[in-house]
Amino acid sequence: MYLATTGRPDAPPAPSGVRRRVPGTVLALGAVSLVTDVSSEMVTAVLPLYLVLGLGLSPLQFGLLDGLSTGATAVVRLLGGATADRGGRHKQVGGLGYALSACSRLGLLIAGGATGWIATAITADRLGKGVRTAPRDALITLHSPPEDLGRAFGTHRAMDTTGALLGPLAAFALLWATADAYDAVFAVSFSVGAFGVLLWVLLVPGRTRGDKKAPVVPAEARARGGFLGGLLGGPRSPEYRRIVICAGILGAATIGDAFLYLLLQRRLAFDATWFPFLPLGAAAVYLLLAVPAGRLADRAGRRAPLLYGHGALLLAYGLLLAPLPDPVVLLGVLLLLGVFYAATDGVLMALAGPFLTEGRQASGLAVVQTAQALARLGAAVAFGAVWTASGPETALVAALLALTAALCCAARLLPATPSAPSERSD
Repeated sequence: MYLATTGRPDAPPAPSGVRRRVPGTVLALGAVSLVTDVSSEMVTAVLPLYLVLGLGLSPLQFGLLDGLSTGATAVVRLLGGATADRGGRHKQVGGLGYALSACSRLGLLIAGGATGWIATAITADRLGKGVRTAPRDALITLHSPPEDLGRAFGTHRAMDTTGALLGPLAAFALLWATADAYDAVFAVSFSVGAFGVLLWVLLVPGRTRGDKKAPVVPAEARARGGFLGGLLGGPRSPEYRRIVICAGILGAATIGDAFLYLLLQRRLAFDATWFPFLPLGAAAVYLLLAVPAGRLADRAGRRAPLLYGHGALLLAYGLLLAPLPDPVVLLGVLLLLGVFYAATDGVLMALAGPFLTEGRQASGLAVVQTAQALARLGAAVAFGAVWTASGPETALVAALLALTAALCCAARLLPATPSAPSERSD
């Protein structure tokens, strides 16, 4: 059980053997993410089914829709991070992102079968996610001791993943109760998302690092880079740049979860009614391993878990191609996908944390996230195109080879976690 504390993250370290508490702000952010993920995963769980099997979109069309809506967050992530850093407006900017995502559910509700309106609603949801992610992760970084960032992000991601578990269950229950009425899923999703916004307003503090006044970007840094410098600007250390490059390289070899679930559904040929349950297996593994993976990363270094996590994803690709019994493939892919997220999602942010400049936490994390998002845009479009042109097996082989090459590059480029936090400047 993780107990809250409002103590300053820059307080003296706890004596050896004493278990430090997870900051209260991290738990508040986790509660907001839990509720918001129930809302978002209700839609995410049924959307591939709705678009591909319901509306008849081809894999290429779905890849374009998914990839372009994800890529649309790129500039917004940078703008959101830079805006949040200027004056310490992390709470205001993050809240705007949560509100935009909640309202996107109304767009899906009124879109009907119009692909253009559906694309607009999905893009609005991704834009909201892009706006809020960097300020939220910056708040975790600012309210946590640098040596405990892995555990802090792991705790947040575990709470977030609890919502990811509950969302598909709620979606499936609604589809069963309403005879496949997708509108009911979208309506309930909007209501839950609005509750998440309310929690953000009530629970999340606006201060950072325990200061009465939030830190701002130093004047000399603003003079050198201005707002554009804030957009592009995390720290300029070689280690930080290598993290950004590796986030892009690994993202370019990562196909979306929706494609993996569609491949499982295609191979196992199970009834489409069970499709919303697929994310539950991966989410359950992620939930169980997120905190242990974060704590391991704090103790043993954050580089190795990130690489091993992508190795788990590589094995998942291989399982989908292997001539193994269907139950083995199903359980293996979901297990490995959960390991992948537990070992990479929060760990990547924790790896970048010690290399961020004071006052540039949100924009620095936004650059890492944007590099990853743009790379995954290309990966989604490329995978959908190869699937449409040459079949799913050829697309999977290409993805497997690409991820193998990306892992080799990342193993050479990724920096190690600093043994002690150090102040970094532009």
